[in-house]
Amino acid sequence: MTALHRRFAAAALLTLPALSPITVAAQPADPVLERIYRLGTDSSHLATNAQVFFDAIGPRLTGTPHQDAASRWVLGLYEQWGVAGRREQVGTWRGWRRGHSHIDLLTPRVRTLEGTMLAWSPGTRKKDLVASTIILPRFADSTEFVRWLPQAKGKFVLVSAPLPTCRPTDNWQQHASPASRARMDSLRAAVAREWGGQNVRGTGYSNALGTGSLGMRLEEGGAAGVITSRPKNAWGTIDVFESYNVKAPAIALSCEDYGLVFRLTENNQGPTVRLNLDAELLGEQPIHNTVGMLKGTEKPDEYVVLSAHFDSFDGGSGATDNGTGSMMMLEAMRLLATAYPKPKRTILLGHWTAEEHGLVGSRAFSEDHPEVVKGLQALFNQDGGTGRVTSIGAGGLPNAGVHLQQWLARLPAEVRAQITPRIPGAPSGGGSDDASFACHGAPAFGMGGVSWDYGSYTWHTNRDTFDKVVLDDVRFNATLVAMLAYLAAEDPETITRERATAEQISPRGGPGGQGGAFAWPTCQQAPRKTSPRLR
Repeated sequence: MTALHRRFAAAALLTLPALSPITVAAQPADPVLERIYRLGTDSSHLATNAQVFFDAIGPRLTGTPHQDAASRWVLGLYEQWGVAGRREQVGTWRGWRRGHSHIDLLTPRVRTLEGTMLAWSPGTRKKDLVASTIILPRFADSTEFVRWLPQAKGKFVLVSAPLPTCRPTDNWQQHASPASRARMDSLRAAVAREWGGQNVRGTGYSNALGTGSLGMRLEEGGAAGVITSRPKNAWGTIDVFESYNVKAPAIALSCEDYGLVFRLTENNQGPTVRLNLDAELLGEQPIHNTVGMLKGTEKPDEYVVLSAHFDSFDGGSGATDNGTGSMMMLEAMRLLATAYPKPKRTILLGHWTAEEHGLVGSRAFSEDHPEVVKGLQALFNQDGGTGRVTSIGAGGLPNAGVHLQQWLARLPAEVRAQITPRIPGAPSGGGSDDASFACHGAPAFGMGGVSWDYGSYTWHTNRDTFDKVVLDDVRFNATLVAMLAYLAAEDPETITRERATAEQISPRGGPGGQGGAFAWPTCQQAPRKTSPRLR
């Protein structure tokens, strides 16, 4: 899930005007629905497959052997289940292999530091790289920064804010005196002002998503490496994003250990750090979507699509972003292959690559398969962490909302009671893969759920691991989406594509009522290779 998607997800939770409820006559028992529900509840394969996916295969950074291994593993499961599976190359991306990260403080005392390489960092050729540290000063302008650069030669440069506390805000609110809490709030605000923004410390360069252009400029200036830290407002979690360096390694330290090294440096106490990093830059590598299909028997040119991105960052295991979405959709396909192997409409499962880098896989698929976009009856996308689904948006299409209400009315009462439909909802604006279809005006249903502190603890962090997965919630989600896919595939009517008015979507103006005129999102071209500046 991209940062933009998190903002759109928050906006989507605002109350939007629903269309008038429809009356649904009592439905007779449906043996296929009953079997999907029973299999999903009593005979789930989710826990077993998730353990393999997160523990044995691990994170699925775009362009890495791990992502390729995950794709081939899924194809093996499809073959067992009688699902037609294929890989579709959508482009290339910078390849990388992650090995070990050994990071130690050597002086003024010895301590093994909690941290890891940033994604795509160069390694140290498995040799020790020992250097002293220097803090990035404040500069009047970029010219002054360039004059300072020789001082960084051969040193590890500390380029992130030194947080005055690594305790979460709620801990201070619970325990601190009012005066102490006010002082800490003031200190935090001052640090954010001093280190924030795109022009880091007056250098004229950015630290975005890891080291950004600043890291590359420090590398050009002869720095031995770059030390960063992007802690969450939570215990022990840091964002682990990416580096664009090709010679000087870049690492991320925990809040606590970054603060230690920063204070030692600031107080002239002679810190030296040793890195031993195993990594290999592999150049441009082919990247693929992995697609599963149950061919439609009556309307093969109309489609129901299960959608989740396959890639992840790799500070942890990519468990909740978006491994849980991938496992949810994979289990749903297993349920459908078992209980509904010959659907009326074609059912596809898209495991999209490189969502984190611009929705690459799903945008490429929509470009390469206009027939699927044209014939799309429903797409169900999940990219919100491990929590059980509690709301489903109709993507700004009133008729999609009518069909959604009909489908929900046929679900078991204990499932239906969990779900609040957002009708008409709003089309996804670019933060997750449903946007690649919603921009065409196709019916793309976005799923929102219980947060489980997703933004604080697991989104792109070192703690996004198997143990954070709430298996009961993901099992519920898989069963839910399998039942919805079945109902969408069987629906005698095709969803029409009349769009809701701006007032229906956003009665207070702008997406989520934030002001400004609402405009339907436009489709963006898939970036099918790494930007030349990053190779």
